[in-house]
Amino acid sequence: MPVVVTGSIATDHLMTFPGKFTDQFVEGKMENVSLSFLVDDLVQHRGGAGANMAYGLGLLGQGPVLVGAVGNDFADYDAWLSRHGVDTGSVRWSELKHTARFVCTTDAANNQIASFYSGAMSEASLIELAPVAARVGDLDLVIVGPNDPTAMVQHTQECRQRGYPFLADPSQQLAWADGEMIRDLVDGADLLFTNEYEHALLLQKTGWDDAEVLARVGTWVTTQAAKGVRVERAGEPTIEVIAVPETKPVEPTGGGDALRAGFVAARQWGLGIERATQVGSAVATAAVEVIGTQEYTLPRAPFLERFAEAFGADAADEVAPHLPG
Repeated sequence: MPVVVTGSIATDHLMTFPGKFTDQFVEGKMENVSLSFLVDDLVQHRGGAGANMAYGLGLLGQGPVLVGAVGNDFADYDAWLSRHGVDTGSVRWSELKHTARFVCTTDAANNQIASFYSGAMSEASLIELAPVAARVGDLDLVIVGPNDPTAMVQHTQECRQRGYPFLADPSQQLAWADGEMIRDLVDGADLLFTNEYEHALLLQKTGWDDAEVLARVGTWVTTQAAKGVRVERAGEPTIEVIAVPETKPVEPTGGGDALRAGFVAARQWGLGIERATQVGSAVATAAVEVIGTQEYTLPRAPFLERFAEAFGADAADEVAPHLPG
């Protein structure tokens, strides 16, 4: 049964600042910020959280179904995703708006300042999931990724109403959403993904504590950058998984999306939570070693060799039968 990935589909404009943003801040003047950063480079890549996750799942042989809204400038991007195993038959094409744009500058400490233009993404709320299920069959899992806020709420509510298992990944939308919306996005999720900052922000805005969140979701996965990943479940011991060491970290954008793709793919293979988290960690490392969120590849032999170095030969042997190629 297919995994459906709902979320943003965008073009990324990625820049690198050789210094640190914090060196430019003036104490006591943060209420009147006017800053300009001279960057080293500018690259343009395919992106958007939904498309990034779908790309990773496609590389891992899952044939994911991408659900989102795009502009009439999407033809080349559509062909790219299809070529990498993504079903784009449920993507809505806007007649009036361009595909969304993400503009991000990363400094030498991997801090980021970004802007996002929603464009056609604002039409994602017009997409229903039931026709998707009618086209591709019963939905095994729906990933509700960062997207048009109305669409995120509607997709979540439809999952609950129709009994589709869902993964809640509110991500950067937590920054502006109020507690009521966040509670609605999280409640009943089979899986919840956040990073450390989002973890704290979710608790602050919902008024829940960790135990209350875990009473409402099946599994809570918190990414911790170089410190690895923490997985929590009600009544179960916490699982801690290391980050697979990077050989040449280049660009952190998209690492979290790749981790989610690896985790979900491994769960679809039938692997346990800890092993799935390890696969996610390994895929994330591959993603951040290149510029662009969909430029990484997962060649079988090097991936397994690196996986064995990080998690042991037995872990690699368990993963090996499921890897494509």
